[in-house]
Amino acid sequence: MSADKIVRMANQIALFMETKPHAEGVAGLAGHINDFWEPRMRREFFTLVDAGGAGFRPLVLEAAPSIRRPVAEPAS
Repeated sequence: MSADKIVRMANQIALFMETKPHAEGVAGLAGHINDFWEPRMRREFFTLVDAGGAGFRPLVLEAAPSIRRPVAEPAS
């Protein structure tokens, strides 16, 4: 999945969660990604966050520590 798509999807979730009380929005965003994004998507998400998080809404970056990091893919 492209980096642009990961950013767009995370930001769409953030836009919805920004309508909720702040703490609920942070928890809801992290919960949604934890529940519905497969490890490959979360791995790409953290590659982008670790590179500075360019393009992500602030709520996404605030929720990032509560999102489960997938284990590294085994080497082939």
